[in-house]
Amino acid sequence: MSGIYIHIPFCKQACHYCDFHFSTSMKNKEAMVSALAKEITLRKNELGNDVVETIYFGGGTPSVLNIADLEFLIGTVYENFNIDQNPEITIEANPDDLSLEYISNLAATKVNRLSIGIQSFFEDDLKMMNRAHHADEAKRCLEDAVKYFDNISIDLIYGIPGMSNDKWKQNVETALSFGVPHISSYALTVEPKTALKKLIATGKIAAPKDETAQEHFVILTQKLHEQGFIHYELSNFARENYFSRNNSAYWLGKKYLGIGPSAHSYDGISRSWNIANNALYLKSIAENILPSETEILSATDRYNEYIMTGLRTIWGVSLDKIKSQFGQQYLDYLEKESAKYIGDGLLAIENDILKTTAKGKFLTDGIASDLFLVNLEE
Repeated sequence: MSGIYIHIPFCKQACHYCDFHFSTSMKNKEAMVSALAKEITLRKNELGNDVVETIYFGGGTPSVLNIADLEFLIGTVYENFNIDQNPEITIEANPDDLSLEYISNLAATKVNRLSIGIQSFFEDDLKMMNRAHHADEAKRCLEDAVKYFDNISIDLIYGIPGMSNDKWKQNVETALSFGVPHISSYALTVEPKTALKKLIATGKIAAPKDETAQEHFVILTQKLHEQGFIHYELSNFARENYFSRNNSAYWLGKKYLGIGPSAHSYDGISRSWNIANNALYLKSIAENILPSETEILSATDRYNEYIMTGLRTIWGVSLDKIKSQFGQQYLDYLEKESAKYIGDGLLAIENDILKTTAKGKFLTDGIASDLFLVNLEE
């Protein structure tokens, strides 16, 4: 089984925290849709006979596309690949794009999962992040969306400067009130070369505090656990049978094909990525050239990726897999380096699976990076 990711590199405006590839100019939108379809066709043989079980529109903001464009791209995928009988087809969307008409028309397509970028239900937070929607639009779009879609995920950001624990609880409770079966939640992160970084450097916005983010994370996990959500990945929570098939495939190391500017692909052995420049991407595709670079992953690269993705999920890191795929030397290294975290109650081994404990969950990324192997000769 494989997945296809399609990057839509356009946004109405730039969120202060975002470092993804996008353009706020829509002048090349139609040309981009044509180029994406052409890249899909050019790469139709890359997955061989694999069945495609997920199609994911990310960005950017895929909901800036009209329904006809989305249907055209989905149709092009179906024409060129072997698609599962019941695929998960997701579109990321912003509340300001999700009018009742757009939602109802979208429901008539093959799209069967919505991922809505709410981030916060409070107007002051949305203004600080420079989001394009308003708090009332966030609530209104969810009221409409649940009438047409069963499989809905919403994004929330915690650790926002000045956000109290009570305010964060209200955000989580408001999200739960709409009955959505999936919530993705991330700590506000200050990325280089973003507006947020500059605003913090000039003192216009306070820097996020790790202590606040950790308190919000604990509130989030407790609230969602009480409501029957499964914390299946560090930033993702879902009711049973509503795990993201697209994201789960990524964490479990399955193949995926990335279409569009800046999109990444993975085939189990190598990783490739398209150029993060809309104009150069369009020019290359017009010349039937795939504008990508490829990196062959070493055993150490693959080990490190497995450690990172495995520890972030409920599936953990299989010690048997480490030994069978990478060798005894890698297993010895992992057991040695993880011992201190096991002793501190941050990691645990159950049935030969290494996992983070509830105590260690918030620290997962830091723990994983400490378990990375950087100097083992192959």
